[in-house]
Amino acid sequence: MSFLDSLASAFKGGDEPVRVPISRGFVSPWATAFESGPPSYEYARSVRGAYLDNPVAQRSVRLVAEGVGSAPLMPCDERLGALVGATSAGQSLLETLAAQLLLHGNAFVQVMKDAAGKPVELFALRPERMSVVAGSDGWPVAFAYKLADRSLTIPIEDADGWPNLIHIKHFHPADDHYGAGCLAAAEQAVAIHNAASAWNRALLENAARPSGALVFDPVDGGVLSPDQFDRLKAELASAYSGAGNAGRPMLLEGGLKWQSMAMTPADMDFAALKAAAARDIALAFGVPPMLLGLPGDATYANYREANRALWRLTLLPLASKILGGISEGLSPWFAPNDSGARLAVDLDRVPALAEDREKLWAQVSAADFLSDAEKRRLLNIGDAK
Repeated sequence: MSFLDSLASAFKGGDEPVRVPISRGFVSPWATAFESGPPSYEYARSVRGAYLDNPVAQRSVRLVAEGVGSAPLMPCDERLGALVGATSAGQSLLETLAAQLLLHGNAFVQVMKDAAGKPVELFALRPERMSVVAGSDGWPVAFAYKLADRSLTIPIEDADGWPNLIHIKHFHPADDHYGAGCLAAAEQAVAIHNAASAWNRALLENAARPSGALVFDPVDGGVLSPDQFDRLKAELASAYSGAGNAGRPMLLEGGLKWQSMAMTPADMDFAALKAAAARDIALAFGVPPMLLGLPGDATYANYREANRALWRLTLLPLASKILGGISEGLSPWFAPNDSGARLAVDLDRVPALAEDREKLWAQVSAADFLSDAEKRRLLNIGDAK
């Protein structure tokens, strides 16, 4: 069968299902941490600049990750609940996966098994150390875990056909193997916000005014001697630089005058620029700016409405993606059709959604044309039999 026939058979549902080939040899920007050559996006540098150095980005990530990690879950199988609720290397599994998806766009969960082949632990791997090992048709056949000069290949399935690893990712329109994280979109806003903070700090450390120049304008047309030039530099550094010398008057003599050579903070509008960058960071991570205490936000009427929007637009979709990926990866051990094997957020136990759920309960309870089983299905409670 030719390639065109195989491709047509794949789309028409022929007798022999054939997967269409996907990209091979494409170097994803997420997998260049251990490759040669300068990457277009350096994850380690971006994480340091955002999560470790930028308060807005760190608070945004923690607000979303901690919200997903603390979300109440629907009652499920006791073993499944224990796997998901256990910590991963001392950290909450769901919180770790949520943070990795926000920053990196990919989350990898290794399924640790006992001697009988049953899962006993779910371990979140560092996504920047993972890379996809593609087969001849481009589809993943294994994953490579790289740390410095050490490398470990993890097959997708073990010898008995059970999954070894669960890959959860965000959508990436230009990559078949890796997802796109929110940090990539927020990188420029983070750089602007950090640069504005550095500017303000430097401004305070340098007499709280823009830099300038001392202009020597002698009457006889002479120039400063080397000794005079060095003495003047030393006096400027010792007497007029630093926060302790802010506002100290400068005494000039011998034809010297001060001339500013930079725009003032008002000219560059650094306050507004920094606030706009902070709002862009919050927007990239899906957090209402009001919840971060950013000034000038009038999108939401009050804090409660902003908190409800955070749950509806960010936390619940992200939690559903993570829980759905884990449920699918563990489906060989837990029947997917069993209600006890389904992982989902219990909406009735989320305080921010109490008002919405109360309205839904009232509407369903007042629907006399529905049976009790139909009402239970609409409210997603118990087994509707």
